[in-house]
Amino acid sequence: MTSARTRGRLIATLRDEGIRNEAVLERMREVPRHLFVDEALASRAYENTVLPIGHGQTISQPYIVALMTEALIENRELPLAKVLEIGTGCGYQTAVLAAFARHIYGVERINALIKLSRQRLRALRINSVSLRHADGFEGWVSQAPFQGILVAAAPTSVPEALLAQLDDGGRLLIPVGASGSQSLVRITRHGDDFEKEHLSAVSFVPLVAGQTQ
Repeated sequence: MTSARTRGRLIATLRDEGIRNEAVLERMREVPRHLFVDEALASRAYENTVLPIGHGQTISQPYIVALMTEALIENRELPLAKVLEIGTGCGYQTAVLAAFARHIYGVERINALIKLSRQRLRALRINSVSLRHADGFEGWVSQAPFQGILVAAAPTSVPEALLAQLDDGGRLLIPVGASGSQSLVRITRHGDDFEKEHLSAVSFVPLVAGQTQ
């Protein structure tokens, strides 16, 4: 269930769903999603679906991972210098992003997930990632500004702290809204102005303040 043929079917599905960036599609093919889920769910790893990862969290649907990555890097000079990821979770989105950024700074409020992410990324020899156990609403001020910010959980409104940490010309990809009415938004900074685009209806776990073990 983790064969090249199985992965190929997923890539074909992503193409059918509208993903066009060949570098993103190839990265989605390369990253072993089955390593980021519980062994009992490994047979479902290359389905285009959300799967549980414990602690009330999920690994995002591959289409959404590909869509957010594509929207972040579209028509950009690569690699991006610094990318901030809010809600690292199991580390799957991080592993995909690692191909397109010199360094990723990941923030996760659940410490147990950070430990698992570190193990998985280390096993894949992805060393260009720094992970922090912290409140995602606050971002990572000491490492700002970021050329890209990707948020994998949904606040009801865009946190001002994340907008402030976005570099001029940088992009923020974030799902916004209450459960059942969320929209994936791309925000591009132009000096003190922020251009907002609505990309897709989505369904993410809520972005929660604070930290937990």
